Amino acid sequence: MPDAYILGIESSCDETAAAVVRSGEQLISNVVASQIATHQPYGGVVPELASREHLRAIVPVVRQALAEANHTYNSVDAIAVTQGPGLAGALLVGISYAKALSFALEKPLIAVNHLEGHIHSVLLEEREKGNHEVQFPVLALVVSGGHTHLYLAAQRGSSWTYDNIGHTRDDAAGEAFDKVAKLLGLGYPGGPVIDRLSAYGNPRAVKFPPAQIKHRDRRDRRDGKQIAPSDGRPRFDFSYSGTKTAILRYVEIHQMRDSVEQRRRALSEIAKPKLDDIRVLCDKQTLDLVASFQRALIEDLVGKTLAAVEAYNVATLFVTGGVAANQELRQTFESESAKQGVPVYFPSRPLSTDNAAMIAAAAYPKFLARDFAAMDFSAEAALLLR
Repeated sequence: MPDAYILGIESSCDETAAAVVRSGEQLISNVVASQIATHQPYGGVVPELASREHLRAIVPVVRQALAEANHTYNSVDAIAVTQGPGLAGALLVGISYAKALSFALEKPLIAVNHLEGHIHSVLLEEREKGNHEVQFPVLALVVSGGHTHLYLAAQRGSSWTYDNIGHTRDDAAGEAFDKVAKLLGLGYPGGPVIDRLSAYGNPRAVKFPPAQIKHRDRRDRRDGKQIAPSDGRPRFDFSYSGTKTAILRYVEIHQMRDSVEQRRRALSEIAKPKLDDIRVLCDKQTLDLVASFQRALIEDLVGKTLAAVEAYNVATLFVTGGVAANQELRQTFESESAKQGVPVYFPSRPLSTDNAAMIAAAAYPKFLARDFAAMDFSAEAALLLR
């Protein structure tokens, strides 16, 4: 099979990205234009602003990715783009541009699920290292600002199939990080800040009760049919709204609002605050609260994922998505999975967050199967992975 060079385009949230990947196993170029500065004043992603920034960035980002790969529009073999899930307006920017390129260049167009892209970011880098053998069953935890999902993955020929055995009932883990950081006046994005500040606090200072999930999720039903593992084995769902509320109550009970507002005002006067700028504005109580929150979230993620590993007799574990860049999460998974004798793989930090290399890599099996998208396909903000 001759090499196939695929141009990937990603615009599902607040990063405009393009990349060229060879045959799903070699990263040739990877360009990401971040919108952090645009959304920072609001403490989160504003969908309308995200769409406008994608419109500004999409053409120069794709041109740069091709230039860095020493390719042209005509020399790539196919164009891949994220179809969903994500913000509808943001997705449509990438899809519209990919359709235009496909039509003008007469190149195959491949629609990719963003969540499958995160899983293939692990595979891409493992193949670059020469590791082409993956032991099944594979369990993938996709944990990011918009998603917290557990998938059992199987391979049929060149294609992969996925069975969802757990998801968040409310906030995704990354969203919980950002909301807690906003609540405590720590800036945006919250995940990296909390991860680094946690080293200065006592992770056992504040105890958070584990999430109590008593009822089946309404989203487990589609068209009157139950969506669940076919053999009746358990689901492993997540919930972080209770922990977020516990943080809010702690701030109120311990009268921390004034210090939070002072910190927020002080940081707003610093153009690009560094970790030391934030840390000196945090008292011991705040640092202990941050460290305890991170510990509670990570213990929940690791505990439920490894319970699923045991229940489904998993041979290999993938942990991917933006939150997979968290240092404590990686260390905890590595130590705890080793106790169960299950290898765990992460993407590098640049490929943990949203990028287009993962989209181009996930498109390669579809390219081999000639599973090309029709020109009338559209964005699906709540696209499921199966």
